[in-house]
Amino acid sequence: MAKFDYSAVNKQNKTVAGTIEAGSKDIAGEMLAKQGFKPLLIKPHKSGFDPNNIQLRLPGSSKVKSRDLVIFTRQLSTMINAGVPLVRSLATLRSQTNSKKLNTVLEIVTKDVEGGINFADALEKHKDVFNPIYINMVRAGEAGGILDEILKRLALQQEKDASIRKKIKGAMTYPAVLLTITIIAFFALMLVVIPKIGRIITDLSDGRAALPPYTRVMLAFSDFMISYWLIVFGVIVGLTIIVRRFVKTPSGKAALDKLLLKIPVIKTLVIKVAIARFARTFSSLMGAGVSVLDSINVTANALGNKVIEQELRAASKAVMAGKQLSEPLSQSTIFPPIVSQMLSVGEETGQTDTILVKVADFYEEEVDTLVDSLSSIIEPLMIVVMGGMVGLIAASVIGPISSLSQNIQ
Repeated sequence: MAKFDYSAVNKQNKTVAGTIEAGSKDIAGEMLAKQGFKPLLIKPHKSGFDPNNIQLRLPGSSKVKSRDLVIFTRQLSTMINAGVPLVRSLATLRSQTNSKKLNTVLEIVTKDVEGGINFADALEKHKDVFNPIYINMVRAGEAGGILDEILKRLALQQEKDASIRKKIKGAMTYPAVLLTITIIAFFALMLVVIPKIGRIITDLSDGRAALPPYTRVMLAFSDFMISYWLIVFGVIVGLTIIVRRFVKTPSGKAALDKLLLKIPVIKTLVIKVAIARFARTFSSLMGAGVSVLDSINVTANALGNKVIEQELRAASKAVMAGKQLSEPLSQSTIFPPIVSQMLSVGEETGQTDTILVKVADFYEEEVDTLVDSLSSIIEPLMIVVMGGMVGLIAASVIGPISSLSQNIQ
């Protein structure tokens, strides 16, 4: 959003001046006209120091939790359905929310709506809180006069999406903890325990020539870690920072998404999560009256995988050429045949949104089942890895000691 300085004539035929945020100069003029002003001059805002725009950001206050947004959306739907005016509903919900960030945003949105700006346009100024799906559905709900119903769908969609993310995070928490403990234990053994045991074994064996190969490798690795531990940790930290920054770039995100689609079990999970999001998001947008092409483009941004997003955008080109969406999806290597078949039935019967809700429910259940089975596989696998590491170190230590004791006897 760009800022524009304006001068205009108000309803009392007085000249007023101010600043307005809009996507372009023309949109700024339309927004002023809706507020009852007759624009005289509109020009880009000159940036400068403005003490009123200084905001103190507190830790944890720069992001709105999905739970707070769901509660706000559902309560707003209920109040509008009960006949409460939008401005009054926003003011009431602003006073009730526990999120400082959401409170600040709702204050600005309320003032914009009071000034005559459409609700969707007011939300569009805060894309860090309201994503394109939210904004487009609200805009469609306003145009169709069914804002309460659309908000109810939005709340349900957000709850489902949050539920999937929570289950995936929950399934990965225990393996992540085990992996962290394994890494810490490994470095502790290499830096503290093994050197002491290694000196004892070396003294008893009078040199390393008589030691088994795996014991000599372990001791050599331990010596390397002790001598160059600062370099090792520096390389690990440096690679971690580089990889994280690379993944945040478009090319890095695309490379990571391609990699995830090549890992057997992870590939299945990523595809099912993406299809569940596609079905529910596309269904909600179509049910809200958003056009097919707009629905596809908005949905593509919500899939979370660049490869699948490109597949869907390629399908949108076929739709622009006059084909039904089910046709290009039937030739897709990612979308299963059931998706295109169900979508085809919806297109024939005119109930695409209803059919896709069933598809979303089906794949969300599939995700739940797969996450449960994945967690049941990963947990014992991590235990085996930890046990194998401890067993290898134990064998490297106990083997030489046992051999030395037999020689002494």
